[in-house]
Parts: sequence; C-alpha cells; structure tokens
Amino acid sequence: MKKMEIFDLIIIGGGPGGYLCAERAAAAGFSVALFEKRAIGGVCLNEGCIPTKTLLNSAKLYRHAVESESFGVRAENVSYDHARVIERKDKVVKTLVGGVVSALSSHNVRVIKAGAEIKGKTEEGFTVSSDGGEAYTAKRLCIATGSEAAVPPIPGLKEGLEAGFVMTNREILDDTKLPEKLVCIGGGVIGLEMACFFAGVGVKVTVIEMMDKIAGATDPDICNVLVKEYKKRGMEFALSAKVLEVTESSVIYEQNGEKKAVSCDKVLLSAGRRPVSGGIGLDSIGVLTERGAIVTDRHMCTNVANVYAVGDCNGRVMLAHTAYREAEVAANHMTGKKDEMRYEHIPSVIYTEPEVASVGETRASAENKGLNVKEAVMSMMYSGRYVAETDNGPGFCKLIVGGLTNRILGVHMVGSYASEQILACELMLDTELPAEQLKKLVFPHPTVGEALREALFKI
Repeated sequence: MKKMEIFDLIIIGGGPGGYLCAERAAAAGFSVALFEKRAIGGVCLNEGCIPTKTLLNSAKLYRHAVESESFGVRAENVSYDHARVIERKDKVVKTLVGGVVSALSSHNVRVIKAGAEIKGKTEEGFTVSSDGGEAYTAKRLCIATGSEAAVPPIPGLKEGLEAGFVMTNREILDDTKLPEKLVCIGGGVIGLEMACFFAGVGVKVTVIEMMDKIAGATDPDICNVLVKEYKKRGMEFALSAKVLEVTESSVIYEQNGEKKAVSCDKVLLSAGRRPVSGGIGLDSIGVLTERGAIVTDRHMCTNVANVYAVGDCNGRVMLAHTAYREAEVAANHMTGKKDEMRYEHIPSVIYTEPEVASVGETRASAENKGLNVKEAVMSMMYSGRYVAETDNGPGFCKLIVGGLTNRILGVHMVGSYASEQILACELMLDTELPAEQLKKLVFPHPTVGEALREALFKI
C-alpha cells in the first residue's frame, strides 16, 4: 500500500493567490503541495489579465498606425493579422507560465496537476484526494480556487455556449478568426476591455448593459468620457437594457419598454464572475460560505482553524493583485508573522484606451458613509507630456477630499499612463498625509503625473 504523503500546507488552486502563497510558505520552510487541474497561473495568466493586455496592445499599435496622421506619421496599407496576434498572446502566456513554474520548482513546491477534494480531518491533519485517487495530508489548507464566468438564466444562452456562438473570456481569447459583428452582454471591466479590443481592430461592437452606466462603480464622469471615446470608434451602447433571449444569430433585449434585436456573428458573455467553491469538499470540514464565497477574516482565515482562502474564491475584491496580497497575509499568518489584509485602498484599472485607474472613495461612496467631501478636478491637458503625446485628449484627474486636513480619500483618473500613476495615489491615501504636505512633493517634468500635482493645488 502506497504511503500517504504529508505536507505542512496543501493549496488547492494554482492562480495568483495559490502560487504566491505556495512560494511564500515554502520560502519560510514549509513543505508545500499545490493542486491545479487546468493551468498554473489560473484565470489571470491564462484567460484574463495577461492575454487581454497582450491583445489590447496589438490593437493600440494598429490603431496608432492607422490614425497617426495628425502627428505627422502616415502609414499605408496597414493590416491586422488576428491569427498572429493570438499566436503572440500564446507565446507571452507560455513564457510567463514557465516563469511561475520555475519559481515553484526553485522553492521545492510539489505541483500536482489534478483536481482535489477535501475528504475530512484526522489527527494527522486534513486529508485531500486527487481526482486520480491519490491521498495527501497536510496540517494546513489554503483554498485558492478562483472564480468563473457567471451564466445568467437567459433563454438560449446555454445553447449558444454549447454551440460556440456565445463565448466567455476563456474561449474568445483563443479564437483565431475575428467576427464581423460582436455583441457584448455586460459592460463591466472585462466586457469593456474585450469590446475595446475588438472595436480597435475593426469589429462592429454593441455593448448591452442592464445598469444605466458602464464600468460598474467607476466614477460617472469617467464613464461618460469612455462612452464618448468608444462611440467615436464605432461602438454602440444599449444601457438600462435587459437581455431577453439569445437566438442563433442575434441578441434580443428590452430597453425603455421596447423590445429590440441586434444581429451578430458572436456573443461575448461578460455578466460578471462568481467564486468557485463547490466540488472540493468544503462541507466535509465545515467551511462557511455565503452565496458561494468562502468567508474569511483579515488574516485570510476561514471559520475552520488552519484553513485559509485567498483570491476570487472569497469574493472580497476579485482582482489578481488583491489575491497576491491576500496570499502574503495568509502565508505570514501561517508562519507566525504579524500581518492583516486591508481592503480600503486597493487600486483598480481598466486597460482600455484611454486607461482608467482609481483608488479609494468616489464622491457617492464617501457621502453614503456620511463623509463631507469635495472634489478637485484637473484636465490632463495641464501636463505638457500629455499634450505632446495626445491629440486633444479628454483625460482628467479627480481627487475626493475630506476632513479638516484636506486628506485625500480617493483618486480617479482617465488618460494615458493612469495605470502607472495609481500606485503613487494609493500611497497618498495609505499614508494619510494632508494635502499641504503632498503639495511639497516634486513631480518629474514633463510627465502626465503633473496633472495630479495641479489637482492638489486646486484643493
């Protein structure tokens, strides 16, 4: 009889939260086993963050080649080869996955390429079985099973998914043929990034969103900028619209009491994501979940001692960089280091063109908490670099300010390099420095970030 392998920690899920927790725990001296049934790197690396950014960059290069005449650059006979773009995307993903696998190997993490199910707990620890039948035991568990695309109960949607007419982000990122017309069900971050990519390479895109604005909780003024810019590129929006049915060649929806239909070659389902927590045996040890999300505290502990949950499966803030930090907090708690998770100042980015980045409170969220706040808004046109590189761009920076010391409670920006600036804004919030002290910071010139400095002086 094969002897059961015993580890200090078993991790179920090899996405950002899972693999980083494995690395950190192993570096601290733990013996670690990591289960992953699909691909190391999870959704972010294989089907989300990295693939979409690779495609968006290709679309940006193509659009710049076509539209740069106002900058004195004229390109003729510009073409776009989607199959080669997908080929490059796959190469980028393979390179980065290889890097993660190498890091796990260097930390002596045992990677088990299989699904896992928790069978219970014994005196030796938690028992986990692979879908191949092998059994393993560990003193601690970390659940990092991620999330999956939500599939709402819309007539025809399931059949469309089975037929390949409807795709999620997973399938559409591997399709080597561009559709002529695409309908995107959902105008959140994932849907917008993919819609922006397809529109950028000539696909006729229609976004159907049930809310009265796109991009979820994003600042409404930024959402208005995005809609105007996207419409210039031929995108169409149906807001406050409810999808009624998906047929073999169209999406039928209701807007303002009127039933409408839009024909298309493909449908992108982007109606949100939901935590994955079923089918791994959480009930066998009594782990608490709420609406499918694993309940955790600020140390990433579940209600069961020595069981942790990081990343999308806990449903807290479903972003890869949140999962990274949660992984570090969990590993630190396991190894006796004082640490806790803070969710107040986690930045978010929409990698469209123009870019969007935000951190902290919006005016609405602050006022809902009873805070007395004001806004300071500055156009990106106050930055010399922005003017030099952008042709009458609509970018701006907005500060949400409150308190007697005019402390920065939130920053929201739309424009070039927004994603690279938001970390500095996060530091402004995290350090809680008053505006008068922040005004003394020296911003390099010329940079787009100087618009942020000018916004500070409007407080």
